[in-house]
Amino acid sequence: MVVRTRNHDAVVWTFCRHYIGPVMRARTKRLYAVAGASLLVLSSLALAFIALGQRADLFYTPQMLVERGQPEAGRRIRLGGFVQAGSVDYGAGAEMFFTVEDGSEATVRVTYTGITPDLFREGQGVVATGRFEAGADLFKAEQILAKHDENYQPRELRDLSAAPAS
Repeated sequence: MVVRTRNHDAVVWTFCRHYIGPVMRARTKRLYAVAGASLLVLSSLALAFIALGQRADLFYTPQMLVERGQPEAGRRIRLGGFVQAGSVDYGAGAEMFFTVEDGSEATVRVTYTGITPDLFREGQGVVATGRFEAGADLFKAEQILAKHDENYQPRELRDLSAAPAS
C-alpha cells in the first residue's frame, strides 16, 4: 500500500520544475507554435523569391527597348517580335544575323549561333533568349523559339491537303 502525502507531491512538482522545465500554459504553447510556423513560412517565401529572381527572364519588344532603354549588359532577357523580311544573313559556320521588329519603327539586330527551329523564317514570330553585350547594340541570342499561327500544319500533311481529292 502506497501512502501519498502532501510532501510527496511537492517533491515531485519541484523535481519537474527544476529538471524538466517550467510548466507552460496552453496559450504559451500556441504562441510558440504560431511563431515557429510563421518563421518557417517566411523563410520558404524568401528562398522562393530569391530563386525566382535569379531565373526570371524579362520579356522585351523592340519598342519597349526604345522606351525604357537597354537593360544592363549581361542580363538575360527575352526579345520578342517578328523576323524582318530580307534581314537574315549567314556568317561563318552556323552563325546567323537577323533583325527583329514589332510593327513599330524600332528594330533590334540579333546574332545566333546554332541550328534554328524549322518554323524560323522571315515574317514569322520569334522569341530570342540572350543578352546584350557591353557597349554594343547587337543582341546575342542563346536560344531561338519560333512561333506559328493557329493554322499550323506539319510539312508532311501540307502536301496531302494541297493534292486534289480523287
